[in-house]
Amino acid sequence: MDALALRFASMTAVTGYEQAMGDSLLALLPGGTRDRQGDVTLVLGHGAPRRLVACALDEVGYVVGGITDAGYLTLRRVGARVAYPLFDQQLEGQRVTVFGARGALPGVVAVRSVHLTRGRGGAPEAPFTVDNAYVDVGATTRAEAEALGIALLAPVSLAKRPVVYGDRLLAAPAAGRRATCAALAAAATAQPHVRGTVVVAFTVQSLYTSNAGLGAVKALQGPFAEIKQPSLPTRYPDTAIETVALTDAAALARQLVAWMEGR
Repeated sequence: MDALALRFASMTAVTGYEQAMGDSLLALLPGGTRDRQGDVTLVLGHGAPRRLVACALDEVGYVVGGITDAGYLTLRRVGARVAYPLFDQQLEGQRVTVFGARGALPGVVAVRSVHLTRGRGGAPEAPFTVDNAYVDVGATTRAEAEALGIALLAPVSLAKRPVVYGDRLLAAPAAGRRATCAALAAAATAQPHVRGTVVVAFTVQSLYTSNAGLGAVKALQGPFAEIKQPSLPTRYPDTAIETVALTDAAALARQLVAWMEGR
């Protein structure tokens, strides 16, 4: 369970760009399928009752909004849910990953030079926002950036460096969602003796206002007598060090097996 949660926490699935994580789930779940929306589902058992258990894959992230003549990338946020006004400040000066057409590329969000701005008068500096983010990927011209496989709308996220510390605590961006999905995947692969039919779904685009992925699963595979959407408690939610207890994730996996079996 711990290794699976760590593996999931290393993955990136910006809202609307979850395909790579879906590919990994299809490899992990023999018999799994993907619908046209991008949801990955696995059907266990047969007959009535027909129940659904779903976990959302996606996370708030960014896309390339522009490429400057000097080769820097500008960003736009993706995902409707932002927990607090300073959410984007987590980007300032941090390492990010740009997912271009030729694969993942490392980058860093530039910071304002303290030497050039020190001592200047005027109003206090406004808080950092996504409009202030300029990503350096090592390119010095727009053409060099494009040659790296970077185009408009390429997804961007904070570099994923999950850490396990203390008493089996996992810290990473979106750690709660990732550990929840890992618990569901562990339960689905534990060969439970399912009562009736259970559709296990890993849904996409949950952060848009319509929760498009879950809606697609309901429309394509419903109706369902019961729908379960598990979650895990977290510390420091919606930060780069969102923390979840792996003991809670292991307990959730056991609870999900019991639910699938009707116990």
